[in-house]
Amino acid sequence: MAIEEKDLKIEQKVDIKTGNEMAALSVAQINFHVMGYFPITPSTEIAEFLDEMKTRGEHDIVMIPADGEHGSAGINFGAATGGGRVFNATSANGFLYMLEQLPVQSGSRFPMVLDLVTRSVSGPLNIRGDHSDLYYGLNIGWPILIARDPQAVYDMNIIATRLAEHKDVRLPVIVAYDGFVTSHQKRRVHYFNDRKIVQDFVGEMPEGFVHALDPKNPVTIGPYMNDDYINNKYQQSLAIYKAGEVFKQIAAEYKDLSGREYPVLDEYMMEDAEVALFLLASAAETAKDVVDKLRKQGIKAGVISPNIIRPFPAEEIRKSLKNVKALLVGERADSYGSNGGNLSHEIKAALQEDKENQTIVLTRIFSLGGKDFYFDEAEDFFKLAIDAAEKGYAEVPFDYYGVNPGDPDKAPKRVLEPVNTDEFKTGLIKVEKDENTGKLNVKIPPLRQLMKKPRRLAPGHGACPGCGIFPGLETFFKGIEGDIVVLFHTGCGMVVSTGYPYSSHKGTYIHNLFQNGAATLSGLVEMFWEKKRRGEIEVSDDFTFVMVTGDGGMDIGMGPSIGAALRNHKMIIIEYDNEGYMNTGSQLSYSTPIGHMTSTSGVGEKQGGKETHHKDTAQIMAATNIPYVFTATEAFPQDLIKKAAKAQWYAQNEGLVYGKILITCTLNWKVKDDQGAAIVGTAVNSCFFPLYEVEHGVTTITYNPEEKGKRVPVSEWLGMLGKTKHLLKPEYESTLKAFENEVELRWQRLKAKHENPLL
Repeated sequence: MAIEEKDLKIEQKVDIKTGNEMAALSVAQINFHVMGYFPITPSTEIAEFLDEMKTRGEHDIVMIPADGEHGSAGINFGAATGGGRVFNATSANGFLYMLEQLPVQSGSRFPMVLDLVTRSVSGPLNIRGDHSDLYYGLNIGWPILIARDPQAVYDMNIIATRLAEHKDVRLPVIVAYDGFVTSHQKRRVHYFNDRKIVQDFVGEMPEGFVHALDPKNPVTIGPYMNDDYINNKYQQSLAIYKAGEVFKQIAAEYKDLSGREYPVLDEYMMEDAEVALFLLASAAETAKDVVDKLRKQGIKAGVISPNIIRPFPAEEIRKSLKNVKALLVGERADSYGSNGGNLSHEIKAALQEDKENQTIVLTRIFSLGGKDFYFDEAEDFFKLAIDAAEKGYAEVPFDYYGVNPGDPDKAPKRVLEPVNTDEFKTGLIKVEKDENTGKLNVKIPPLRQLMKKPRRLAPGHGACPGCGIFPGLETFFKGIEGDIVVLFHTGCGMVVSTGYPYSSHKGTYIHNLFQNGAATLSGLVEMFWEKKRRGEIEVSDDFTFVMVTGDGGMDIGMGPSIGAALRNHKMIIIEYDNEGYMNTGSQLSYSTPIGHMTSTSGVGEKQGGKETHHKDTAQIMAATNIPYVFTATEAFPQDLIKKAAKAQWYAQNEGLVYGKILITCTLNWKVKDDQGAAIVGTAVNSCFFPLYEVEHGVTTITYNPEEKGKRVPVSEWLGMLGKTKHLLKPEYESTLKAFENEVELRWQRLKAKHENPLL
């Protein structure tokens, strides 16, 4: 709602900010106790902004990076049981990944606030905005507020905090707003410069409710419940309907404080409207401009947009549609197979309670996957409603809008013909098993002879200049003979090489989500062997299955990877380790070393980079007793190619292989794009990233910089990276020392394992 500075009851600051900036500002001003989070576009910025604020001492929120959205939801539920204020932000598949935890929180009646920055749900993968994630949240028992612009994001987060904690509600609350439109769009906003005003409005955490941190009142949280379960759900149902009434009360108080009004329905020219659109969030603002045009033509048009959809404002909708002849409901998500989106059905159900209402309801599914919604498209929606009103019925009650049928003559043509299997077989790589030692002996030709081998990925992908992913992978693939099926989970490697309708992959390629690549590929591997056993396919036995993971994928995907390892499927997991979640903007990963700067481990007055040591994934995977584990880099190509050849033999003959390749991310490591090989080579020589292999539990260091007289201090490697140069300053001496000590400890342990096969 537009306001003038003179109308404000309390002095507020005027600025230009995005929705994500306003979300972070409101959260920081409220000063929540805990935020468990995991990065996903387009909500990730909220955690980034909060981290920046924390480096400046602007809030005291404990920010806990999770191993995935499911873990973040668990962190937040656990924190909520402690009786404090909890916040999180997510989008799309991240929301679905945490979904099973969310009804637990509402059913247990522990408040929190979750900002859902809406985005399309895969697959196929699309990172732009629609409401397909939001619709999955309609049945989890959380009140849902809708913010149409950056101003509303700020205000709704403040309102949501009080709503969640109200004694008659006690439910977690979602604040939803449009990804990339509202989240990244800069708009003129007002906010309280003094956070005490916000904190006074929100108030102290209400007392008198059970929590897990009261030793004088031990409680059981989350009991097994049988016959009384229906009573629990009834109480929860009463609470969410009560939330609708409480929202009105809090919104009225907030209007008195801020000058901004948030009714249950945002109604534009609905007093006498005969045709109307029902739209969520930002799309409604576009439609209002069309209303102004139609009104000048004498057409009584209007727009309805709810500020709250859980509980669903049925009574208010009935009143608003009292005189409307035709309503078009625009939905940015489908309820597949139900002849309409979720909100369409709820509007129709609401109108059933008004026997005198004759409103014709049409549905159009529109703007999926972030397609922009323009003035002329809103005008088309009104034309459909006007036509239905004039005819007294809708010719096509449900349909999609904006679908392009395509032109068969313009179908994408194959750019590259499939590479013949024989071209990937050089016959120059020899792998034989030593029956005495049980280890493999590998012979490879000079590298120049292997350069004749075709690349597995075609040029033309969208990787950054100097990206280490593809040099590392292509060097690895030089050691793989014959056909491969490769699976990439979500990450930079996947995104830059498969922009539809083109693909850089010359062989068969599959994508599945961040967390589930290993499980997916293991299913395909077993299907391959079973179909071969049944004689249903004819392919060579040297078919090799490779899963490529990176960008923190061995955090969120660690569980399924360990599961695949324990089942010992015949496949290779190759991790490109760029020490962060680079595909979502350089957030910290568990593979990020201590002290390193990322967008969620900033460096400033109150914070000096990541606070904990990096995860040793290779050692974790070695502990699963798989046949072969290795580490490698492009800086030592012969070593990498030999290990690739071994990996293929083990994956074809014995079981699962895991390999970790350290690669440079020039953009987020803040280095020159021609320095990748030198940087990872120095990482090896500093013993930060030692080169070794574990064959059947026996560790062998394959390159020892001490024996070669090439070992350098860890500080030499850190000094090459823009993200770590601060560690060489005197004020970070203790962090640098901790880093050096950890590197030395891991190196000495590795040498001990090398010297003693029993370790």
